[in-house]
Amino acid sequence: MSKTLFDKIWDAHIVTEVQDGPTQLYIDRMYCHEVTSPQAFEGLRKRGLKVFRPQQITCMPDHNIPTENQESPIEDPVSKNQVDTLDTNAREFGLQYFPVGDARNGIIHVVGPETGLSLPGMTLVCGDSHTSTHGALGAVAFGIGTSEVEMVLATQCVFQSRPKTMRITVQNQLQPGVTAKDLALYIIANMTTGGATGYFVEYAGEAVENLSMEGRLTLCNLSIEMGARGGMIAPDAVTFEYLKGRSFAPQGEEWEKAIARWKTLQSDADARFDKEIVFDASHIEPMLTYGTNPGMGMGINDSIPTLDDIDPASRISYEKSLEYMSFKPGERLIGKPVDYVFLGSCTNGRIEDFRAFAQRVKGKRKADSVVAWLVPGSWEVDRQIRAEGLDKVLEAAGFTIRQPGCSACLAMNDDKIPAGKYAVSTSNRNFEGRQGPGARTILAGPLVAAAAAVTGCIIDPRGIACVSGSTI
Repeated sequence: MSKTLFDKIWDAHIVTEVQDGPTQLYIDRMYCHEVTSPQAFEGLRKRGLKVFRPQQITCMPDHNIPTENQESPIEDPVSKNQVDTLDTNAREFGLQYFPVGDARNGIIHVVGPETGLSLPGMTLVCGDSHTSTHGALGAVAFGIGTSEVEMVLATQCVFQSRPKTMRITVQNQLQPGVTAKDLALYIIANMTTGGATGYFVEYAGEAVENLSMEGRLTLCNLSIEMGARGGMIAPDAVTFEYLKGRSFAPQGEEWEKAIARWKTLQSDADARFDKEIVFDASHIEPMLTYGTNPGMGMGINDSIPTLDDIDPASRISYEKSLEYMSFKPGERLIGKPVDYVFLGSCTNGRIEDFRAFAQRVKGKRKADSVVAWLVPGSWEVDRQIRAEGLDKVLEAAGFTIRQPGCSACLAMNDDKIPAGKYAVSTSNRNFEGRQGPGARTILAGPLVAAAAAVTGCIIDPRGIACVSGSTI
């Protein structure tokens, strides 16, 4: 019987199936950070249990760590306690651990792929919704709750209801100046934040196949923002080239055997999905959000929808969202002044994002009115930035590179956007208070962020003039 890529991986990991109930699924690797794991480890202690397969668990702090002065103790007592607790748990239970200051530390969803800990055909979980990122390698990767984290620690298995399957095919190629982030925001804007609820999404089509691995990671990272259980892309030559030589990837003869296995990880030609969606990449322009969820997105030169364009049942929440952002229906955002720019997160904190940002600001100067936080997703990304001389380009333009961490993606560390301020952010969520109490977040890709950073306003990175007359 023909199978989708999802079916092939899921079925290969079934331990038992409960009639009219969930599947007991074997998990190849689990990632633990400091936010969702403490109660899980405490649960093991109370039950007198050890971690069943410690070699398949990887821990690192990322959400709470500062992006300056990491060599000093964390000042915030809540953040320090969470990071210290993970340190204690990882060491006590004998788990692979990349602490603050370790050369392998960074955001867990950046480090997993770049080290080869995440591989095609795997089942991967973490107590974090953006675990869907790892699906870009051709894996079944999804976030789980704290009780499920404890279950995996104790048994290396988890009970899950089998999701439905969806294939999103993106035909044709992205236009110059349009990034994977723009593609993701375009899909979410069309699907809405609940459009893929209950589904595991496979991305396919010419535009997806032509994405770099970093772009694929960005796309799969944002799958959760349209309600999907996860996102994935079939492994191909791009995947194999990216993984070759990574620290934890197979080596030598094992590499050749792995490639042979991974080449079978494709949806069969006649495989049937529960739902099929098709988009045309040539219609996509640089995107940004105007509201308080990632589905409230539009092309950078479009106008905010009017109330007539909104379903009557959604108008109250829609008006509330615009009130929070201090925007009006029908308003265009081109020329809108911005206060902060954030480049980073598990969505856009990879080397390709820094290359794109640096290329766009080269020979220019950061606007005096803008505070810019440029935060690599890992120390490996930081090393690449310096090896390629991007740090010199960025410093000459007036930017400073901070130390790796989740940073301003969420208000769990020192990098918080002040109330009422506008931030063009390359992260994944724009909920009320997500980047700080009262912060106003405009999600965008690295090129839009770079354009805002050097002009002080929202501007089409392809060269459309800002209201103030600035161009890039």
